[in-house]
Amino acid sequence: MATTVFTNAAFRGCTEPQDMLIEDGVFRMIGTHLLPKLAAQGYDLRDASIVDLTGHLVSAPFCDTHLHLDYVFTSRKPGAANTSGTLFEGIQRWGETKSDLTVDEVKGRARKAVAMEVRHGVQYIRTHADVTDPRLTSLRALLELREELKDLVTIQIVSFPQEGMYSYEGGAELVEEGLRMGADCVGAIPHYEACREFGERSMHTTVELASRYGKLIDVHCDETDDPNSRYVELLAALAGAEGIGTMTTASHTCSLGSADNSYFFHLTKLLRHARMNFACAPTENLYLQGRQDTFPKRRGITRVKELTDAGINVSLGQDSMQDPWYPLGNGNMMIILDYALHLAQMMTPHEIECALDLLTVNGATTLHLSDTYGIKEGNAANFIVLDAHNAFDAVYERADVVMSVRDGRTMFQATTTVDTPVPMLAEHLSTDAPMTAAPDWLIRA
Repeated sequence: MATTVFTNAAFRGCTEPQDMLIEDGVFRMIGTHLLPKLAAQGYDLRDASIVDLTGHLVSAPFCDTHLHLDYVFTSRKPGAANTSGTLFEGIQRWGETKSDLTVDEVKGRARKAVAMEVRHGVQYIRTHADVTDPRLTSLRALLELREELKDLVTIQIVSFPQEGMYSYEGGAELVEEGLRMGADCVGAIPHYEACREFGERSMHTTVELASRYGKLIDVHCDETDDPNSRYVELLAALAGAEGIGTMTTASHTCSLGSADNSYFFHLTKLLRHARMNFACAPTENLYLQGRQDTFPKRRGITRVKELTDAGINVSLGQDSMQDPWYPLGNGNMMIILDYALHLAQMMTPHEIECALDLLTVNGATTLHLSDTYGIKEGNAANFIVLDAHNAFDAVYERADVVMSVRDGRTMFQATTTVDTPVPMLAEHLSTDAPMTAAPDWLIRA
């Protein structure tokens, strides 16, 4: 039986350091002063590993709830340059350059992106796989990768018709085939369809497929500055009526940033009833949206603050890494969080204290994993350690992830040493005692 005790962990909401007893990859006991308590109970810890976290902040792992692993690192392909910087040219460029994809090539790029995300504390990813391809290359690649990397990261896959469910010939049938092949979610892109009627039809089909196959829903919804793009309303009404609102996510919903308050007030009541989730990609939509504006220029993201204040679940996503839609992106969700807080103007003391929820519990809710997620006795021992001692400092410093543990196994531990002859800098850069390194056997396992 593999046993590890992590001591002196800082938890949000706890004034005293917490300890975690992990056996065979599961949280067995969490509380204060566990070592003397276990010894008093006659617990044999002679073969246990003891890891002192020296007061660093421990969190449930980060969730990236919106990513396109099949697109990563394709921005420099011949013909992929998006000169207008718009969403719609990005779709056009991808459609014109994706014909040479192979399963191995997609997996190679996606594997690199996953490694980058894992290094930044992500252990849960929802990726969209473009199925507007008769060969279903992206989907087949990501299905294989999901299985190959399951010990490192939980990957959900959306059967996503990038070029439209009804504007692409056979798009609806390809989405359904993706579900039969093992995709976790039904995807759609109603605002890109050739006409409003096609977009509405795609919403009905999405909910019908999800109900028939018992799948989750994640729709690229209203990713436009047009305030009249209101497919989110139809999606919420259909999913709510079907009783699957908690299994449904509306991604992007940029149009809500342009819609007036009267409409949003009406919509909020519907969203509360449906209990639908929202996934926001702040960096990408800040870059893509508002391209037709001069000034004033819109920020391009959905109403994160207003949705959150209304009790509606919102999570965040990296969305892209160097693809025809976005030339940057490195999988660091603390950067994504930083942008979201600034763009949504969410910086009251309470909002900063709760900000990590956007990357953790809110993400798990979006992924419909709340029952198995989190630092709780009986759950899989998945957690990360941040280079901070409290939530405010973690957000303020955009803290690095210095350790990631999955199923009780330390996947990595990062250390930073800075040497300086300047006394003021030396005092500022000095750190607390380093965390006790995990034993070699734990790192190698």
